[in-house]
Amino acid sequence: MFASRLALLSSVAAHSALVYGAATGSLNVQPDGPFSGGFDDVKVPVVLGVMSRCPDAVLCETVFDRVVERVADKIDLSLTFIGKLNASEPDFGVTCMHGPEECAGNVHELCAIKYAPTQRWWSFVQCLNFQGRNEIGKPNTALQCAKTTGLDWENSGVGECAGLDGSGKTEEGVRLLQESVAVTQEMGIQKSCTVIINGKPVCIHDGTWKECEGGHTPKDFIRQIEEEYSKLNQS
Repeated sequence: MFASRLALLSSVAAHSALVYGAATGSLNVQPDGPFSGGFDDVKVPVVLGVMSRCPDAVLCETVFDRVVERVADKIDLSLTFIGKLNASEPDFGVTCMHGPEECAGNVHELCAIKYAPTQRWWSFVQCLNFQGRNEIGKPNTALQCAKTTGLDWENSGVGECAGLDGSGKTEEGVRLLQESVAVTQEMGIQKSCTVIINGKPVCIHDGTWKECEGGHTPKDFIRQIEEEYSKLNQS
């Protein structure tokens, strides 16, 4: 059941030109960067179910930054966003738990995922988190973090997707958000942050770590990814 939901995530992501490795088998990478590596191997799909302004998501992504440092070349990393589709919501068509600013923050991150190399969009997300969760979703925060991380807001496609002014209210960005929320619901993800490795939910942070049979430290996630990578690349 969950594997089929992950496949749905991949198909929608591919349709939206998002970097979901379950569909493509390789990361959208920069040559010679930490996300480069062997392109003939099978990467491990890693999905974080999050909300951009959620304190649990910020903590989870901070922990995972240490994971990415170690296994970047072995994973296809993506984010999927939790919310509620709501046609009466005038700007986004989605109700976000932490308000419309969170919806805008989700759009900023989704557009970065679509148009930027993985190393770049992950650095962008980390920068947003570093500013404090109450700053996420604000246009100035997105624009400043784009500048800080070398993300070309104006020419890469990210700005057109999320709004050159950083509003997050463009047609494309809103569509990406609605698609992401729909896929998250179909996958049955309800808690931010939910960690999924190779189609299996392995851990949740919701106030505290929960349902983490394999552990919840960076070392634990690295071990699980290494194990899945070995299985996927058995000769």
